[in-house]
Amino acid sequence: MENTKTVGRRKCAVARVYLKEGNGIITVNGRDYKEYFPTAILQNIVEQPFVVTNTVAKFDVAVNLDGGGIKGQAEALRHGISRSLCEVDPELRPALKKEGFLMRDPRMVERKKFGQKKARKRFQFSKR
Repeated sequence: MENTKTVGRRKCAVARVYLKEGNGIITVNGRDYKEYFPTAILQNIVEQPFVVTNTVAKFDVAVNLDGGGIKGQAEALRHGISRSLCEVDPELRPALKKEGFLMRDPRMVERKKFGQKKARKRFQFSKR
């Protein structure tokens, strides 16, 4: 099996995922993912696709992460890993789809409009 290349996205975060057979090493921007994502919650988000499909410690993952915050990056990485696993073995798709890992979450920050304080909030209005 050769490398599979996929992209995962969430908010402004983009994860370029390179998956190959190995023994479960996940590197993010040249560092171990446990060092890059310090909290257990974020580490669990990254591991979820492997746990759901019972493929823990079967694949090595190299990731280039860019943009967004740390939670968005973790969810983008989960999205990218899920897509890669579907390319490797199409039989894993129903389990990942059921958990919602294959869906690109479209929610993003609404842009600020001119003449207003924020996206929806307006400047104080004085009638007199």
